[in-house]
Amino acid sequence: MIKVEEKLFQNRYRVDAGRPHIQIVVPDVCQLKCKTKPCTYCCPAACYTQEGDGRVTLITDGCLECGTCRIICTDHRNVQWEYPRGGYGILFKFG
Repeated sequence: MIKVEEKLFQNRYRVDAGRPHIQIVVPDVCQLKCKTKPCTYCCPAACYTQEGDGRVTLITDGCLECGTCRIICTDHRNVQWEYPRGGYGILFKFG
């Protein structure tokens, strides 16, 4: 049986250096107001990580552009999400 991680590894991602297509608007909102931090466990590409002090860090490399983070952050609306510029972002191997 093939694991999800192995399938995701087959995709390629072209990084648009210096122009992330997703940003956490106010990092303190994630740390101080968001108790459950759903982005850290709902993102299928694991782009969000909770640090030991409660901060949430975002690394957009490998983002699947599914939009889960902007949907899941409805309580605080603290994620700014756009599609990457043309030619950048996820390059799916099988479609």
